[in-house]
Amino acid sequence: MSSKKRKRREKITALVGERGAVSVGALADLLDVSMQTIRRDIDALCQDEGLRRQHGRVELNRKRLNTPFDQRADTNADGKSAVGEAAARLVPDGSTLFLSIGSTPLSAAKALLRRKELTVITNNLSAAMALSEEISNRIILPGGELRLPDRDILGREVLDVMGHYRAEFAIFGVAGVAEDGGLLDFHTAEVQVREKMRENAQTSILVIDSSKFGRLAPALGGNIADADRVVLDRPPDGSFAPLIERIGDQLVFAEGVAA
Repeated sequence: MSSKKRKRREKITALVGERGAVSVGALADLLDVSMQTIRRDIDALCQDEGLRRQHGRVELNRKRLNTPFDQRADTNADGKSAVGEAAARLVPDGSTLFLSIGSTPLSAAKALLRRKELTVITNNLSAAMALSEEISNRIILPGGELRLPDRDILGREVLDVMGHYRAEFAIFGVAGVAEDGGLLDFHTAEVQVREKMRENAQTSILVIDSSKFGRLAPALGGNIADADRVVLDRPPDGSFAPLIERIGDQLVFAEGVAA
């Protein structure tokens, strides 16, 4: 299999893993290939029983539909854990912080259990539950719809609540990073909330593992250079080297790599 084909199929798997289901036409548009090419890719990917085609779309197999967030959390789990630990070291006891949705911010929340008397404003219910184990913490949750199985709170109420607070730190993740540094997510609502967190914090901390570089998602908002700190497990490969060099002063590597 060619490298180009392998990377395209990895992106298809990632997109379906994030959304649960994606139409064949949307995949062709996102990846800028023909419907025939996408159908061949899907046929190959469905053979391992991880994906299946259903009514003009490709979706997770029923055995996997109920836990896409947990599956994403297991992807590069060691890297995400290291990133979370490194981010937590930037936050002292008694801080006020925003914490976004996503599996890498959840890793940061788990590492922050070593801190006391935090005030945390978050729409990440899993992170809130993790941080609730430290009874000196104050946790503020917005109203809105709980998106399952991801355990994220969405809706206009979330954006309104984030606009009513100021914090010393904002810890947030993204679905992908484009070659020009653009930050990508799957829904405009996710972009709006994380950008509001970043704007209302004294220090913004983007937490991502290296697999997010080059990962496709349709909603664009902000740039990696906008973050005050970018915490990575390790440098991404290849075409992203110029971007990493450009933001070198902002980087914190979690696995002992010097910037």
